[in-house]
Amino acid sequence: MSDPVSSIPNLGPASDISFTKAGITSADQVRALGAQACYSKLIKAGTKPHFIGFYALAMGLQGRPWNDCQGAEKAALRATFDKIKADAKGTKEKGRSDLEAALDLIGVIEKR
Repeated sequence: MSDPVSSIPNLGPASDISFTKAGITSADQVRALGAQACYSKLIKAGTKPHFIGFYALAMGLQGRPWNDCQGAEKAALRATFDKIKADAKGTKEKGRSDLEAALDLIGVIEKR
């Protein structure tokens, strides 16, 4: 049996639920995908983007406390987070209204 997502430092039991909704069910999957790909999947599955959540994940994958990120490293992670968020917004399917795309982004309607 593999370790749950919440076994990664900085991630708690609620992470198990949100990651499962994104199709990620184990800590091994998180490690294999990395912070960027995981967070992208979370946003596409309906998780509201939050910078602290992203960098807590990135720090946890390095075995570091969530608040250990500062200066240039934090600025670089912010730029990565902003790109992930922008890319997630660009996932609108052809033929869908903006409302349908927004509902899909937060996981309210199924993808076509």
